[in-house]
Amino acid sequence: MTDGPNETSAAGEQQGTDAGGGRRVRVVLVDDHRMFRAGVQAEIGRTDETGVDVVGEAGDVDQAMTVIEATRPDVVLLDVHLPGGGGVEVLRRCAPLMGDAERPVRFLALSVSDAAEDVIGVIRGGARGYVTKTITGGDLVGAIFRVADGDAVFSPRLAGFVLDAFASTDAPPVDEDMDRLTQREREVLRLIARGYAYKEVAKQLFISVKTVESHVSAVLRKLQLSNRHELTRWATARRLV
Repeated sequence: MTDGPNETSAAGEQQGTDAGGGRRVRVVLVDDHRMFRAGVQAEIGRTDETGVDVVGEAGDVDQAMTVIEATRPDVVLLDVHLPGGGGVEVLRRCAPLMGDAERPVRFLALSVSDAAEDVIGVIRGGARGYVTKTITGGDLVGAIFRVADGDAVFSPRLAGFVLDAFASTDAPPVDEDMDRLTQREREVLRLIARGYAYKEVAKQLFISVKTVESHVSAVLRKLQLSNRHELTRWATARRLV
């Protein structure tokens, strides 16, 4: 499976029906782990059984934009942590598609992270729901159909984050320390905390090793940490990995 669009249905196609006469929802998978995308495709992409038609996939922000604009799916399954700016950047660029009154593209975040910051960030960006990667295939299919209908869907414990964040319009930042970091510094932090070597981080984010080193130095300075081991403990304590 390649990091790009699959063969796609026509961009203007509306929701159709599966072979059994049931409703069909067109879906794009956006995740930077190819094996995970392949697993999701195998689990939910049996269209005759699930009604889910996977019409494209992508591994970073730019690929996601290309595929989404070409296929105009009903629902995008969106990872939070992506090379090129993260899921929030995809949502920002897709604002006009989400706002289409006749055929809105809706987003369901599917992430390993259950950090409050990640959940609130993508919901503020316009996602209709957020589920973690522990979800079963059947439940994921159900969540996709509900989001396609305009409903909001969350893994049980994550709903509280959203309720707390939107309880008042002037809710404070979730984490003041994280708020000091740029989006790129956050991406580097998470990958380093996951155990990636500098060369692997550079490859994931399409930047040079020297740039990775500069970002790591900035993160350590802003968080007042001494080395990557302290950084990993800091990120783990905040459930960012």
